[in-house]
Amino acid sequence: MTGNQNSDVPERQEGATLSEEQARAQGEAAPVDLAARVAELEAQVADLTDRLLRAHAEMENVRKRTERDKAETAKYAISRFAHDMVAVFDNFQRAVAAVPAGAAEQDPALKTLLDGVTMTERAALKVLEAHGVRRIDSQGELFNPHLHQAVMEQEKADVPAGTVLQVLQAGYVIEDRVLRPAMVVTAKGGPKPVKLPETPAPAPANDDVPASAATDSPSEDAQGTRQQGQG
Repeated sequence: MTGNQNSDVPERQEGATLSEEQARAQGEAAPVDLAARVAELEAQVADLTDRLLRAHAEMENVRKRTERDKAETAKYAISRFAHDMVAVFDNFQRAVAAVPAGAAEQDPALKTLLDGVTMTERAALKVLEAHGVRRIDSQGELFNPHLHQAVMEQEKADVPAGTVLQVLQAGYVIEDRVLRPAMVVTAKGGPKPVKLPETPAPAPANDDVPASAATDSPSEDAQGTRQQGQG
C-alpha cells in the first residue's frame, strides 16, 4: 500500500506541472485573442456607425423632399383653375375687340357695357395676380422661346429681328412656370438684336444630402448619436 501511494505522488506532481503549463500557455494566448476580439468589435462599431449615418442622411432627404413637395403643391394649387380662367380672359378681350373703334363714344349704353367688361377683366386679373398668376407683357419684347409661340413673321426692317410686333393671344405664367405661352407675330429682316433674352428654364432646387457626404461630414444629430453609441 505504501509503495502504491508513493508511486501516485510523481503522477500528481506531473499532472500539476502540466496544468500549470497549460494555464501559462492560455495566459500567453489570451492577449492575442483579446486584441483580435477588440479589432473585430471596432470593425462592427464602424460598420454600424456608417449605416446609422447613411440612414440619418436618407431620412433627412426624405424630410426635405416632403417639405419641398408640400411647398410646390401649395404654390401651384390653383394651376388648373387659373388655366380655366385664361379662357374667360380671352372672351373678355374678344368682347372688347369686337366693338368698332369710336362706336362706344357714340352709344352711351355700349360705352357703359364696354367699361363694365374692362373693369371686370381687370378685377379678375388682380385676384389671380394675388395668387401668383400674371399676364405676359410681350408687345415690343424680343422673342423668347420660353414665353412666346411665334405663329408668323412679318417684314420689318426698322426693328431688330425677332421683335414681337403683335400679340394674337395673351400668355400667362404662374409663379415661375408658363401657364400658356403667348401667340405672337415677330419681325424679320431687321438688324440683329443687341442682346437675346436670358430666361433659362428654371431648375428645381435639390438640397438632398448625398449618402457619401453623410459619412464624410455627418450632421450634428448624427455626431451626437455616434458619441452616445461610443459612450
